[in-house]
Amino acid sequence: MTAVPEPADTTDLRSGPPLHDGLLDVLPLVGAWAGEGTGSTPATGAEFRYAQRLSFSHDGRPFLTYDSRSWLLNPDGSVLRPAFRETGFLRPGAAEDRFELALVSAAGIIEIFTGVAGDRRWELASTAVGFTPTAKPVAGERRLYALTADNELTYVAELALQPGQFQPHLNARLTRQ
Repeated sequence: MTAVPEPADTTDLRSGPPLHDGLLDVLPLVGAWAGEGTGSTPATGAEFRYAQRLSFSHDGRPFLTYDSRSWLLNPDGSVLRPAFRETGFLRPGAAEDRFELALVSAAGIIEIFTGVAGDRRWELASTAVGFTPTAKPVAGERRLYALTADNELTYVAELALQPGQFQPHLNARLTRQ
């Protein structure tokens, strides 16, 4: 039997294969990040705190692999339970400063985003949303990621349960690990 190779993905730009030139607009995102955030449920307005780990890794090909895991927190900051989890691929878009993100979540939601890269910021909006029969329906999502002067990754997300009716959903501050 042929030995199956180990994945060559890396979140460290100093090791592994060189980053593909088509990903230079998203180069600052490459890494492992962790931190905390707050959110509200659009359907009920219920507020919550969460911890999150996410990574943007690459293997030299023209895409980044995205992985995110989060945990709900108790008021004292201890972990209550695992929460949302999603994974996907960030790819160069059809024009300079444009990119695409394909995501799937453990909650049964599938989203396609298109985005624009700016100076240390990346804006995304869903262009297609699908969901399994048991998933909570979502009409759309918008996200803004930005690097602060302290090199923290911050983001906000808005969610629409009805087309065009976006409401604040998540915001977090993450540090490079």
